[in-house]
Amino acid sequence: MNKPYPFNKSEDAWRKLLSQEEYRVLREQGTEYPHSGAYNSHYEKGTYNCRGCNQPLYASDSKFDSGCGWPSYDQSIEGAIEYRKDSSHGMVRVEIVCSNCGGHQGHVFDDGPTASGKRYCVNSASISFEAKKED
Repeated sequence: MNKPYPFNKSEDAWRKLLSQEEYRVLREQGTEYPHSGAYNSHYEKGTYNCRGCNQPLYASDSKFDSGCGWPSYDQSIEGAIEYRKDSSHGMVRVEIVCSNCGGHQGHVFDDGPTASGKRYCVNSASISFEAKKED
């Protein structure tokens, strides 16, 4: 993550801001165990934001149960995500990162069940939830 992002901190500052697990996922491209994350089976109305910088990333109406064990969305909020080629672990995937801070979110796959055909597979440790305010 050498690219300068609008929301930028030193690694020491990131370590102070994030829990150990959040740091491992967001800053070291870690992955949480399937079915272990707080937002895997979470379906309230609102917005899922980047845990590192609080940028809105996914609207709750784009979330679906993919059965994969991680929160899944069929699209991100426009401009909120950057895409990177990931050749780690002997496979080629598309890594998704926050466009504001570069925080690792997970990966996106072309096997989603909706019209977008996408499945954004996201770590709960990389997001927070902001409930929709009642009108």
